[in-house]
Amino acid sequence: MEIRPILSALLRNKTGPVLVAVQVALSLAILSNALYIVKDRQAISARPSGVADESAVFSVQIRRLKALPHEASLASQRAELTTMRSVPGVVSVAQTSQIPLSRSGNTTGLATDRKQVQAVALGSTYISADSLVKTWGLQLIEGRDFLPNEVLEVDELTSKEFPKVAIITRTLGEKLWPGATSFVGKDMLNGTGSDANALRIVGVVERLQTPAAQITAKGEQSFIIPMRATGEAAYGYTVRAEPGQLDRVTKDVESALRNASPEPIIVKTKSMTDTRSARYRADMALAWMLVTVSVLLLLITASGIVGMASLWVTQRRKQIGVRRALGARRVDILRYFITENILITSAGVGAGVLLALGLNQLIVSKLEMARLPASYLLIGSGVFWALGILAVYGPAWRAASISPATATRTA
Repeated sequence: MEIRPILSALLRNKTGPVLVAVQVALSLAILSNALYIVKDRQAISARPSGVADESAVFSVQIRRLKALPHEASLASQRAELTTMRSVPGVVSVAQTSQIPLSRSGNTTGLATDRKQVQAVALGSTYISADSLVKTWGLQLIEGRDFLPNEVLEVDELTSKEFPKVAIITRTLGEKLWPGATSFVGKDMLNGTGSDANALRIVGVVERLQTPAAQITAKGEQSFIIPMRATGEAAYGYTVRAEPGQLDRVTKDVESALRNASPEPIIVKTKSMTDTRSARYRADMALAWMLVTVSVLLLLITASGIVGMASLWVTQRRKQIGVRRALGARRVDILRYFITENILITSAGVGAGVLLALGLNQLIVSKLEMARLPASYLLIGSGVFWALGILAVYGPAWRAASISPATATRTA
């Protein structure tokens, strides 16, 4: 079949084909970028936090009516740790100043030289007098965990004493010392200038996400310092339960803490799974919204093609009848309409690829995302070509089924 007669027919009646091509172009541009964003959001929400078996970990927040004096606060914290560790099913407990993915925590500017005026990196500070490496199952890839004599007990209301050692993530080490392969033994500064506290690196963990869990490498720039602080009315803990015992252990820990406290306390618990869900709730909502939009776009585009093809069949009944009377077979009529639709869809796909690249450039400039892979454009193009053929097949088959006598009589 020659393409030239089909193109001539399309050029004589441009409005319909142009509308379908524009619809395909817009749908392809939106669909390819939407599906890429969906996959990107899903990949981001599935990133490991560094905490092994998150389904067995939960956090505990204990708040009193007022802050206790230094010694009383230390005694209270030790008693709370003992109470939680005595609950059947508890594997490990550690005090911690913040929780990964919680969106609530402390970030500090870090340097490697006192001459540096600006911070080299931002690091999320985890403060714990216990072993977060053990409780969270962090993967220690270099160095060691903290020693008991390295843990400070500090009244933050009266003292500025600061730990001398730290455990950092690999990502933070690479940010502070680009090109280095080993970080143990190096010193980093908690802050900048002459009064910044120096921290000797004694260990490196593979991964520990920040509370914000940023999309970029900043989401894994974290460090741990060994300190038990007082001066606050609330303190946080993290607990690892035996596999499959999380719900029971959570309830038992909460009950045990309330029963053991000599004064009223507020106890709040939250599983690591719930913390992750809360962190990525907006991302997943966006993903589902984009999936819904994509499905609606496909349905609308298919409906547009079906409607336009049906209109063309109605307008060309006489032409179809004449062609059939001259010997055209059903397959010839069917092939004509399918070829015509492929030409229109191809024009829309070509424009859609350009629109998709332009839209992706805008998204990349506004959001922390990589460029749209070519595979999404190829798959999207294939989807719309297939959609165009399927959508036009019904009207084209009805056109091919028109008898010459009927077409001529009703024309």
